[in-house]
Amino acid sequence: MKNLYESPLSQRYASQEMSHIFSSDNKFRLWRKLWIALAESEKELGLNISDEQISEMKANCNNINYDVAEKKEREIRHDVMSHVYAFGLQCPKAAPIIHLGATSCYVGDNADIIIMRQALETIKCKVIKTISLLCEFALKYKTLATLSFTHFQAAQPTTVGKRATLWIQDLMMDVESLDYALCSLKLLGCKGTTGTQASFLALFNGEHQKVKDLELKIAKKMGFEKCFEVSGQTYSRKLDSTVLHSLSLVAQSAAKFSNDIRLLQHLKEVEEPFESKQIGSSAMPYKRNPMRCERMAALARFVITQSLNAPLTASAQWFERTLDDSANRRLSISETFLALDGILNTYINVAGGLIVNEKITKKHLDNELQFMATETILMEAVKSGGNRQELHEKIRQYSMEESFHIKKEGKENHLLENILNDSAFNLSAEQIKKIKNPQNYIGRAAEQTTEYIENIVKPVIEKYDINNESSETFVNI
Repeated sequence: MKNLYESPLSQRYASQEMSHIFSSDNKFRLWRKLWIALAESEKELGLNISDEQISEMKANCNNINYDVAEKKEREIRHDVMSHVYAFGLQCPKAAPIIHLGATSCYVGDNADIIIMRQALETIKCKVIKTISLLCEFALKYKTLATLSFTHFQAAQPTTVGKRATLWIQDLMMDVESLDYALCSLKLLGCKGTTGTQASFLALFNGEHQKVKDLELKIAKKMGFEKCFEVSGQTYSRKLDSTVLHSLSLVAQSAAKFSNDIRLLQHLKEVEEPFESKQIGSSAMPYKRNPMRCERMAALARFVITQSLNAPLTASAQWFERTLDDSANRRLSISETFLALDGILNTYINVAGGLIVNEKITKKHLDNELQFMATETILMEAVKSGGNRQELHEKIRQYSMEESFHIKKEGKENHLLENILNDSAFNLSAEQIKKIKNPQNYIGRAAEQTTEYIENIVKPVIEKYDINNESSETFVNI
């Protein structure tokens, strides 16, 4: 409906895949799967639950009667019990044992953890895809010399490909962080109202081992190896801090990349993709604004600031449970994932279509390289019989003059031409040309690029079949 607010995260930026992960349908189906896993495990451990009851629940796992649940929630103001009631209407035989011994957090928290795992795995695949595209770019341009910049001032040359390895390295660090977050995920399990498992101990007539086995069974049915060993009513909200921090790190890397590309596009050296009919500005038809990278930067700020919600929430919890986390988590967790998904969709698009303008890259380098080459020229001229001190002073004077002409008069750099025409240096045009070769000034940039990608990055990429990932249609790229 156009007269109601719609989140741009789901409407413009995030993929359908990520939007589905955080959909109500995915959540409520997981609730029913958790209730089935609970009932199955309780039956396997001796409680009076029949196969017929289990079959009835399984038959209706994905057939959710939302209208009934929504009507009931308006009446009782409790989402979990509304869905227990709705599930029970569809499963009259199983109704007496649905949610047996559990509290709301059994489905709420366990489903949240499963959803975060689904979302983290999606994010990680997209980060790996981005790395793979950047590797192709880096290897293609590993020998193309370009100006480096420190403080955004011209510095010793690097190569276009070597610069890309810095973006790749940031993302490789993020993969490690995402792996840590994934490894940190454990189910809450079935801990009861305050984490003591008292209700389950009563169900099993005081048999502690059965209560412990119940959790392990549920975890395995839901695809986990273990549950939190201890908890209050909820799992520790510090887990959310770990997860959202890993997302913030990816956003930081994406923002750094997007800023670099925006600066390079200003220099006209490297540009993001631009379609043939794309409009860069409503007022200035000639413009090619870096709108994709600007979007990445904007969404990255959102992700980084949203990630602060998790530690603030974790630090504000009281004893075994307080509900001031609930509304915040509904927003902060889902929207951080959706925003980062939008960033990565755009990152993949940009990384796969970067445009390098080689001639202007070379032109910028040549202008600055004339100054950088003077140290080598001085050494070669001395070897040809020149006086080091006299030649140093000549280079200084020529450099100051050319710098003045470039900055104040807008002229081209003729420093090396002046040196060539000065007989005191006793250097030929061929010698000057050889000294000026950019490959003399890039050090091991090309070798570093190859070695890093082949030895460090490719073994990580090869673990994932990224070429067979679903070719998602990116929203409003």
